[in-house]
Amino acid sequence: MNALIQTIDTADGPFTILADDRQRVLSSGWTADQEAILDRLAVAHRPESVIEAETDAASAVVAYYGGDLAAIDTVAVMQTGTSLQLAGWELLRRIDPGAPLTYTTFAARLDNPRAVRAAASICARNAPALFVPCHRVLRTDGTLGGFAWGLDVKESLLAREAAAR
Repeated sequence: MNALIQTIDTADGPFTILADDRQRVLSSGWTADQEAILDRLAVAHRPESVIEAETDAASAVVAYYGGDLAAIDTVAVMQTGTSLQLAGWELLRRIDPGAPLTYTTFAARLDNPRAVRAAASICARNAPALFVPCHRVLRTDGTLGGFAWGLDVKESLLAREAAAR
């Protein structure tokens, strides 16, 4: 598989998008380090070659940061994982902006209320950040918890979404 990679500027810093040749986002995040984006993918699922080029997803990121929070919802993503991970990533895409869930609620919505750690792991292993909005899941006590791209970015995203609600 061949892939495209593009870095754009956002209010939260550089944002890099890795998309396959069908424009499905494989991995993304708030960094200009292309290796960090590739490292979010399992070795077996990394593209054979990567070229710098414009991605369709970049316009959705620009729209999101411009206030159209729904712009990211229609961007195609490509993820590989277990059936629970795939179900979790799909569920993340249905969390409304400005209405974050706790890991406990997230696990319950996966029909496995005791699997709070598995729910957290699903978020941690999410490669196409923003497009699969794992930033919308919080600790049970309402605190931010972890985020691969830094708690400052997570806090900024949640504040942007809450303000627009």
